[in-house]
Amino acid sequence: MRMATFTSHSPAETAALGEEWGRAASAAWLIGLSGDLGAGKTVLVAGLARGLGVTARVASPTFALVHEYQGGRLPFCHLDLYRLESRAEIIAAGLETYLSQPAGVVVVEWIGRWLESAPGSLAPGVSLRRVEIQTTGEAERVITYEDFGG
Repeated sequence: MRMATFTSHSPAETAALGEEWGRAASAAWLIGLSGDLGAGKTVLVAGLARGLGVTARVASPTFALVHEYQGGRLPFCHLDLYRLESRAEIIAAGLETYLSQPAGVVVVEWIGRWLESAPGSLAPGVSLRRVEIQTTGEAERVITYEDFGG
């Protein structure tokens, strides 16, 4: 797939894009998010969870590092690497399996912390959607994404 761009004019539109992705999701899918604080990463993830059939409230796991959600049609995990600065710290925190062998759908905020030190390190069968969210107005976001692997 080539790079795609979506312009969202509201949090509801950002969540709707995530919901669309959740309905289309398959196992072993890693979604890596990049964007400034407040760009709408968690809003996108909440929509994705809804598309997977997860009914629990989605919150950013900034301090917990990982939230696992049950009840959807696939296992769903949400990671936030903001507080970790290196691949070694991510491995030491016990998060490597989520990133290298996702059982269902794994969404990772601040994915660059994992990929920058070892780009192209996807395991066979793992699909990666690399997503960049840019704030272009008070409620407007430009979301670009590209798929790799699989």
